[in-house]
Amino acid sequence: MTIDSKTTAFVFPGQGSQAVGMGRDLAAAFPEARQAFEEADDLLGFLLSKLMWDGPEADLTDTLNTQPALFTHSLAVWRVFSTRHPGLAPAFVAGHSLGELSAIAAAGGLSFADGLRLVRKRGELMKRAGTENPGGMAAVLGLDIPTLDRLCAEASVPGEIVQVANDNSPGQVVISGAKPALERALELAKAAGARRAIPLAVSIAAHSPLMECITPEWDEAVQSASFSDAVIPVVGNVACAPLTRAEDLRADVCAQMTSRVRWTESVRWLYAQGVTTFVEAGTGAVLAGLVKRIEAGAATLPLGNPADFEALA
Repeated sequence: MTIDSKTTAFVFPGQGSQAVGMGRDLAAAFPEARQAFEEADDLLGFLLSKLMWDGPEADLTDTLNTQPALFTHSLAVWRVFSTRHPGLAPAFVAGHSLGELSAIAAAGGLSFADGLRLVRKRGELMKRAGTENPGGMAAVLGLDIPTLDRLCAEASVPGEIVQVANDNSPGQVVISGAKPALERALELAKAAGARRAIPLAVSIAAHSPLMECITPEWDEAVQSASFSDAVIPVVGNVACAPLTRAEDLRADVCAQMTSRVRWTESVRWLYAQGVTTFVEAGTGAVLAGLVKRIEAGAATLPLGNPADFEALA
């Protein structure tokens, strides 16, 4: 497949896309990818690459490890693409939740080292928040955002808040918050005609007020990281608009911790700008599925292993 940079966006996956074996074939085929994994091992002080390639799965799915693993694979893919196709850059980049940091690094807003340290810190803090301020998340299918906003407001009381966390695609939304409020929201969603309302097997209430307990440390980590102006516009999860200035990138990353991921709006905005091809850089094809549900006319392309690069060439 041939891509046109003017009508292409690279999108970077978040948690849920990880799988044992991720990046192994890429590192074996491309020296620049192998170097990215070696750098990650050195920077983190343990063999992240071995965990990614050999497991165990339980350790890989620990948010502490999942986040740097996904970031490293995505940036290894980006290095291979940039080396093999010099001068060919997408019109925009975007990432889902954690993937926003991968997108910013790909766009030149963060170095690989600073980005990796930041996502490792993000994983540490979110894991701690899940212990100190446990909550939950749930997928709701078949209800629109205004309805879910209303139901979440009805289910929330002081000290027990639930809200929309991920607007993934029309009719596929994740809500997040305190467990009692989450349970009330799920009952209300079922009564309102949701096709499914399913609690997720997590103890972390991501993108909700339950993350406020770690936001001071997160904000400090983000402010301490060396952000630069991006050379490719990054469509932010919170701003849902193209960002290039370092201070705007920082602000979006900070706000994202307790705010919803506006993925449906982001994809629709990109499509409205003439983006018709979405390249998913990293592990899996979760975002490709969401993109097709949001804009059926969009083309999607996985880019995570050597076969994908052969198809691109």
